[in-house]
Amino acid sequence: MTTVLQTTTVQHPRTVERLVIGQATSDGAGVKLTRVLTQNLQNRLDPFLMLDAFGSDKPDDYIAGFPDHPHRGFETVTYMIAGRMLHRDSAGHEGLLENGGVQWMTAGRGVIHSEIPQQEDGVMEGFQLWLNLPGRDKMCPPWYRDFKAGDLPKYTTAQGVAVTVIAGESHGTTGAVTRDATAPLYLDIHLPAGSRFEQAVPAGHNAFVYVYRGEVTIAGQTVPVQRMALLANSPQADGVVIEATTDAKVLLIAGQPLKETIAQYGPFVMNTQQEIYQALSDMRDGRLGEFAA
Repeated sequence: MTTVLQTTTVQHPRTVERLVIGQATSDGAGVKLTRVLTQNLQNRLDPFLMLDAFGSDKPDDYIAGFPDHPHRGFETVTYMIAGRMLHRDSAGHEGLLENGGVQWMTAGRGVIHSEIPQQEDGVMEGFQLWLNLPGRDKMCPPWYRDFKAGDLPKYTTAQGVAVTVIAGESHGTTGAVTRDATAPLYLDIHLPAGSRFEQAVPAGHNAFVYVYRGEVTIAGQTVPVQRMALLANSPQADGVVIEATTDAKVLLIAGQPLKETIAQYGPFVMNTQQEIYQALSDMRDGRLGEFAA
């Protein structure tokens, strides 16, 4: 991990538009999780479709995992904080996601995959983010990449803030993945008490911060643990400043909106209802997985 002398980059920091409390739910074969970014925020936080936070030391909450299920039209980014999850899909990809690792999957025209915990006890914790694809790319071939914790670009600031750059660019460090259409920024930021972190974010990008440990302050607004701070958009804003009142860990996520119509039916996210009907037809007729082969 390199040390970066963080210069002042943000002259007009974003404020907090509102705080969001996630909704407790379950998915897969009964895995308990918190849906932080819900469907009613998809247009406001375009190009992001969903963010789930999962974490438990009770095996019954996660052990059944996510058996075979389909996706079409977007990308999934799974970030494991603790635990082990095995991925297999209809395109022939397989990978073991472990502590600190990231799995980036482009579903594109269609993939059927499973994510099954590889542990019988202990803590399972992490996040899954859904990132939309532009209409022109929704039927692209599926793509998959596993990144071990040691493969992810990291740096620390002079104040001791440790940053993992999953996507995008931060203070001269380029992330594991970049995307032209949505320009996602995905940072995991660990802040010691009393530290400050600044990150440039283009004014036209939608952005949010999710606090998963401790508490931070953004533009005078306290953001407690397990809260999403939806950052306000303003033409003069050039970034975000995060200050830690205690030791804290946060995700900072931002991206360039696609400004396209979103049509979603469960694991399919397209631009029109007709495309949704086609996805359902392909799934029913056993063609969706074949597209990915």
